[in-house]
Amino acid sequence: MDMTEHAEPADEAAAAPTPGTQTLMRGLAVVQAVADGARDLRDICARIRVARSTTHRLASCLVQERYLRVLPGYGYTLGPRLIELGFQAREEIPLATLARPYLDELARISGDTIHLAVRDGAEALYLDKIPGKKGLEMRSRVGHRMPLAVTGVGKALLLDGDEAHWLEMLRAGSPVSPRAPGNVQPETRFLERMRDYARAGYAFDLEDNEPSIRCVAAPVRDAARAIVAAISVSSTIPYMPMERMREMVPVVQAAAREVSSELGWRPPETAGYRSGNERQEKPHK
Repeated sequence: MDMTEHAEPADEAAAAPTPGTQTLMRGLAVVQAVADGARDLRDICARIRVARSTTHRLASCLVQERYLRVLPGYGYTLGPRLIELGFQAREEIPLATLARPYLDELARISGDTIHLAVRDGAEALYLDKIPGKKGLEMRSRVGHRMPLAVTGVGKALLLDGDEAHWLEMLRAGSPVSPRAPGNVQPETRFLERMRDYARAGYAFDLEDNEPSIRCVAAPVRDAARAIVAAISVSSTIPYMPMERMREMVPVVQAAAREVSSELGWRPPETAGYRSGNERQEKPHK
């Protein structure tokens, strides 16, 4: 008799969840349901398609361990233990490390210089830089600082600000090159550009900082949807005409969204990238 005749196929055995694994997956599904807005057992049951008694047992255990909590008159919410773990996860993996695979992919797609920066007062602090493949040299360096209002990443970091703050940052810094033609503009024009950028969720550097250098940048957001960093693609005018800049906007925004997702950001169900009540708009100069 062939001893393998009634043996369970290896793939099926591997696919069948063990009781412990099934319980874990259901528990995670409960947490995700609450994160998605489920507030009572009936709603959680409907979302995860598990019996009410099982759902109640899982939810009670998660409340006991502080992964969920119950607020009177409101229902289930994510618990303090998840908040603690979220902060711990952010501290353990530096932003530059999280972002690097997406920066590498953006560099591969574009062939241009890629930057990752965060805000430090009135300046953008460069955390990472991938040189382009076109033999161009830019002044930016890892650890280097540049004024927020005259760089692409800097403007992207300012997109959630108001006009008074934008003007304050414009007056606080000057370009690295006094010959930067894009920096010679009235404050009204700067505000007009920033309003357009804020609505559409990206920013341009049109020779605002260095002659001949153009840049497309987009903000990176965390779980609270706050801007915590910015990503940019930079090149010289021959390689970055306005038509290509517009084409690169969704590419850079997509990379920024990927990094944002690593930080816990989740897009609104019906919204543009910037906020929950604004739609994605077409690029402007």
